[in-house]
Amino acid sequence: MREGTTPGMGRAFWIRRYGQVWAIALAVIAVAQYAKGRPLGDAVLQGLLWGGISASVFTASRIYQSRRGRHCALCRDTPEMAAAASPAPGKDQ
Repeated sequence: MREGTTPGMGRAFWIRRYGQVWAIALAVIAVAQYAKGRPLGDAVLQGLLWGGISASVFTASRIYQSRRGRHCALCRDTPEMAAAASPAPGKDQ
């Protein structure tokens, strides 16, 4: 394992994360382009292209930050952040 990476965040985790971000970006961009009046095929093509670019930048930056031990409080996608977000057993929310 590389120095600075978190256990449980292997290649499969990052591929899954890329896919999730890409799917969300694809949908948002395609809907926005379609709402602007572009034909559906063009809107989907723009979503595919810019969704892939957006997911690549996001995932690369998260890998970079993860290797340096910086965790995203908003994403809560690392095991440490997920554990910190969970309430202690026996406490009411």
